[in-house]
Amino acid sequence: MQNIQFTAEAGKAKSDGTGLVALESTLISHGLPHPDNITVATDAEAAVRNAGSVPATIAVMDGVAKIGLEAVDVERLATAANVVKLSRRNLPLALSAVAGAPPLGATTVSATMILAHQAGIRVFATGGIGGVHRGVNDSMDISADLFELAHTPVAVVCSGPKVILDLPRTREYLETMGVTVVGYGCDEMPAFWARSSGLPVDVRIDSADEAAALIRSRQDLGIGGAILICNPVCKSLAIDAVVIEEWIDSCIDDAPAGAAATPWLLAEIARRSGGQSLAANKQLIIDNAGLAGEIATALAGSVT
Repeated sequence: MQNIQFTAEAGKAKSDGTGLVALESTLISHGLPHPDNITVATDAEAAVRNAGSVPATIAVMDGVAKIGLEAVDVERLATAANVVKLSRRNLPLALSAVAGAPPLGATTVSATMILAHQAGIRVFATGGIGGVHRGVNDSMDISADLFELAHTPVAVVCSGPKVILDLPRTREYLETMGVTVVGYGCDEMPAFWARSSGLPVDVRIDSADEAAALIRSRQDLGIGGAILICNPVCKSLAIDAVVIEEWIDSCIDDAPAGAAATPWLLAEIARRSGGQSLAANKQLIIDNAGLAGEIATALAGSVT
């Protein structure tokens, strides 16, 4: 891939065989308010470094896939008004020279996985994944995240699917598409701000070394697709699932249709929760980045 550019730090890590962790950029452009977006992005990168690996926040800027961002790039993504969310569908457009290609593209889970795989990065950290939306029988709204998890061999560290989704159908989709769902220190799949969804994981692990072993095993099989490593939000910031469901029930009928529904619901719940959900969201992003850093370090140390 010609139009891909590593920062000096990420490029050196790749050539040296140091652990690398991909981080998405829609958390900067769309997921968090300014200046929290810059603070959390910086803290997430620091968490990866503290775990012995190198962070590579990914975005597409002026037709170039950037593997790792400089501070000026982060500031640009955090404050610009014309940043486009990129997924598998429109990523080729952003990397092309055709008229109408967006100058700034922030990568969602799916686009980050694609570019991480292109860059040779095996571990990616995010907050929560998308999935099957409530009311799917009428809307047919299923996140591109699930398709990517089924096809692209990058291990994804997250705090489970976003709780505003249809969680049972999302879990069933993951099973049907052959995604290995792993609980890190837990026996049930977490649900973003809630530590449990009542839905099982395929296996529980309790160390980065175990995660690295699973990643190597799937890679050796050559079957493609992801391992989804679910790391529950910390207990001090977790929100009871029953309380979250009450918030969702009270506002979901007012949500806009289509892609605008998720950010609207997340913002509305942040308001109704008095900022509890936002505090949990910020911390789980950082914690997941730290765990991904530990796993990437374990993977790099296992190479002989």
